[in-house]
Order: sequence, then C-alpha cells, then structure tokens
Amino acid sequence: MNRKFVAALTPATPDTAHPALIPAPGAARAGGGDFAVPAGLRVDAGPGTEATARWLRATVGAATGLPLTETGTPDGADCADGMGHARIVLRVNADLAAARGPEAYTLTTAPPGDGGADGAPAVTIEGGGPAGVFWGAQTLRQLLGPDAFRRAPLDAHRVWRLPAVTVEDGPRFGWRGLMLDVARHFTPKEGVLRYLDLLAAHKLNVLHLHLTDDQGWRLEIRRHPRLTEVGAWRPRTKWGHRASELWSETPHGGYYTQDDIREIVAYAAERHITVVPEIDVPGHSQAAIAAYPELGNADAVDTSALGVWDTWGVNSNILAPTDAVLRFYEGVFEEVLELFPSRYIHVGGDECPKEQWKESAAARERIAEQGLGDEYELQSWFIRHFDTWLTARGRRLIGWDEILEGGLAPGAAVSSWRGYGGGVAAARAGHDVVMCPEQHVYFDHRQAPGDEEPMPIGYVRTLEDVYRFEPVPQELDAAEAERVLGAQANVWTEVMQDMGRIDYQVFPRLAAFAEGVWSSLGAPAERDFAGFEQRMAEHYRRLDALGVAYRPPSGPLPWQRRPGVLGRPREGTPPSV
Repeated sequence: MNRKFVAALTPATPDTAHPALIPAPGAARAGGGDFAVPAGLRVDAGPGTEATARWLRATVGAATGLPLTETGTPDGADCADGMGHARIVLRVNADLAAARGPEAYTLTTAPPGDGGADGAPAVTIEGGGPAGVFWGAQTLRQLLGPDAFRRAPLDAHRVWRLPAVTVEDGPRFGWRGLMLDVARHFTPKEGVLRYLDLLAAHKLNVLHLHLTDDQGWRLEIRRHPRLTEVGAWRPRTKWGHRASELWSETPHGGYYTQDDIREIVAYAAERHITVVPEIDVPGHSQAAIAAYPELGNADAVDTSALGVWDTWGVNSNILAPTDAVLRFYEGVFEEVLELFPSRYIHVGGDECPKEQWKESAAARERIAEQGLGDEYELQSWFIRHFDTWLTARGRRLIGWDEILEGGLAPGAAVSSWRGYGGGVAAARAGHDVVMCPEQHVYFDHRQAPGDEEPMPIGYVRTLEDVYRFEPVPQELDAAEAERVLGAQANVWTEVMQDMGRIDYQVFPRLAAFAEGVWSSLGAPAERDFAGFEQRMAEHYRRLDALGVAYRPPSGPLPWQRRPGVLGRPREGTPPSV
C-alpha cells in the first residue's frame, strides 16, 4: 500500500481529463484536445517492460490493427534521418518506485513530434516497476475507446485517436483480488485465463482459486491420482439452493492438470497477477475422503460409503487428525508449492463441524496427547501444523477467519469473511488481513430485490453498495490499519453453473469493487457514485466488446433469469460485523 501518495491526489473528473477511466486514476491533467494515432506507431520497451510490450501487441495491436512493432528491429527501425517514429515508450523508473511504489505509473499522451527534435513519443508510460508499466498500459487501452477491447479491428481504415492527457496513478492496496470457486462448479482452463484478462483490465492483481471442496477436487496431484480420478466427479448436482427439490442429473466435474496450472500461473504472471491456491482443510473435504476413505474419521462413520457430495451446505465429513492424514496433505502441499510461486497458500479452515471428532477415539487421543482443551483447539493444532510446515518452506499460511479460534501462529494471515470482526481481531493480534466480508463483497449474493434475480442468494448488494464498501474497519487505529493488505470479492459458484452465470453475478459489481481497492475515494458516504455511473456508461461498452454477460442496469435479460429455481434470499440490511 502507498496510501500517502494516493490520498494526495484527486480522482479524475470530466472537467480535468477523460471521464471514463475505471478505476478512477489518482490524478489526471488534460493536455488540450486529442490527436490521431500514427498508423506506424511502434513500441520502445525498456528493460523489464518486455511483457507489457508483448501484451500491447497481442491485445491493443489486434484490436486496432496498429502494428506496434518494436523499435530497433528490422521492421521497426528508426528513420535514417534520425527524427524517429511515433512510439509508445515503456520505462521502469526507480525514482518513481521510491516515491510511489512499484505499481505506480505516470502516463503521458501527446501528438508525436511535440517538444523534441528527436520525434517525441505519442505515449510515454513510466512505472515504479514492471507492474506499474503494465497498469499504465491498461489505462492507455481505455483511453483508446471501447473498440480497443475487441479481438480484431471493426474497420481496417479507422484512424484511432487519443486524448492528450497526463495520468499519475497508483493503487491504494497491494492485495486487490477475486476469489473464484472452481470446486462447486468447475471453470475450465479457458475460463480461468479469460478471468485473468478481466482482472487485469480492472487493475486487480490476485486470483484466489478455491480448488477443493466437498463437491469436487480440481487439481492434479500425481502422488495421489484418485483425488481427480474419483474426487473430481459427481453423478448429479442440486439445481438451486440446497432446499430446492430440483436436480441436474448430468454428471459434473473436471480438473486442472499440472501443466494447465503452470500455464495459468505463467499467464497470470505476465499480467502481474498472483494466483493464490486454496486446498481446504480440515473441513470441506468430502471429495478427498470419497477418493481416499482413510482420510476421514473411519472410527466414527463409514467413510467407504461416501461419494463426492452432490448438494450444498456445511458438511460434517471432515479430515481425521492423524499422522497419516498430515503426511498425505504434506505430500499434496509439496506439489502445490511446486506449481504456485505465491507467497501465500490458502488452507481454508472454515466451517468445520466437530461432531465426528467428538465421536472419534483417534481424535480424542490426539487431544489428550497434545494437551488440548477440546475439538476447537484440535482444529487450531491442525492448522498450526501446516502453518509451521509452510513457514519452514518460505511460504505464509492464510485461511478464513475461523483459524483465529484456538490461537494462531504469528506469521499466518486471515481472510475475514464473517463480517469485519475477524479482520479487526486479526489485525489487533498482529496478523495481516485480507478483507472479504460476506455482507459486502460476496458476489453470489443477489444484486436487487424481487423475483427476477436468478436463484437469489443472500443479501441485496447493489452496484452502489459495492462501490461504498470500505476495506479498512473504522475500529482500527493507524498502526492496526496497516495490517490490512487489501480486499477481495468472493465468487461462490453453487448456483453458477457456467460462465454466463458467473459473469452475471460478478459484473458490473467487480468494476465498483476494483475502484474501491485501487482508488482513494474518501469515506463511503462521500463517494461520488453518480460520477462512477457516468463513467460506467462507457465501461459497459468495454464489457460488451469483451463479451461479458453482465447484469444490465435495468435488470436481468430474459435468458438470464431462472424462474422457479429456489434460492436463499436474506431479508433486511446485512449486519456490519
């Protein structure tokens, strides 16, 4: 985070610069009018910016038809007269990094040739680090207009125009994320890659993949092949909320091979996005137990009769607290660490019913052996085991806020989902926090009241509600607030069967969330939602160009509704904690 810099800047307004940038930049100054982009525009990529240059050619170049060839190459060499071609200059600036952080950037656009005998560039992007340069390139794409988000030019003879502007910008938080649940309904690799592009377009930098749950195991583990041979598939699926009487009898499943994950991680890294994997322990584990019954509490329940769960809710079938189970999951995490370079490894730790441990002789023996008070301390012991194990390998454990119960090792971080309370408690105890309270940023929750919302879940969380979400709990003092790494929106997919349903729940709310974690907006009640809505008018056109099946402001389209399929709406105003 670099709050001092961002707080000192004023978000762009229609009076000072291009009005439609999302998220709003820290500061923007209009240079006077706009100008035609030269057809021979080239890219001058300094050290550390090569990935951004590739991205510009692959996306902006494809959409505009501009060649964006590299200066200094045979087809991009400078003119013999020394005047130089119009170009996009990409540079990493160490002074900018020291002043504003590695994700900060300055972007300047001006008619080529202004201000220099060597042929001034049309665009200059300086970043505090490679990530800053990349975020500046995302802003450039927005300045070119919605058609720059397409995959091919609509008109081969079009003259593209840019406003003359200077943008100084940088993020409020270092963790700006989206959690995608691929366990309940599997999102194929192509869908994950697509969402990485959508995150990048909104300057979000973390994709948290929820890879395992009762309803499916989605990651190839080579030493334990039955996790995907058995655990990745279920014979049928509850259609709607768990109280629904409807079922889809079509078998559902899928998983990522290790090469798929390597591709996803590499694709994310080129977009300066970190992929954080989640392997859920000790609860939400029936799919693993279905594959390997010895992982469950076999002395309390017939684990050999369990299959991959086909409905929703909190499941009582949890992992046994035995040495064999610890060794099994250490093997799982060894392969996870080989695939994911993320500093943080998510272990879940939420919604773990203790009934089977109360009935299990092995669990009672473990409690006595470790001198624990009860089954809640046993869960804490289980989590702390993997905290120690991950720390020894240079990683950090992160889990849902239940991991605070019974004590937590100092190095662990907390995802605060049950309101703000877990984040407050974690920060005051010296733990880093990612804020994701369900009452505010769970995108499975419905977007409007009434019967038209498809399979309505949870509280009404409108676009404006999300825009006014404040990640830093007001109870924290300045030192404690520094423990807030950032925030993420969570997308639980029990009632999201395909990409269209995910798009509907996520967009346009992700744009509002992105602005809240990137831009300095002031107190929630003071935020300019009307101005945001004005900018969204153009952003909807970008989403259209990207093929995003968002919820229209006027309500769901006929094919986006799911009449007669039971949801679980919650009434009233969501609690603040």
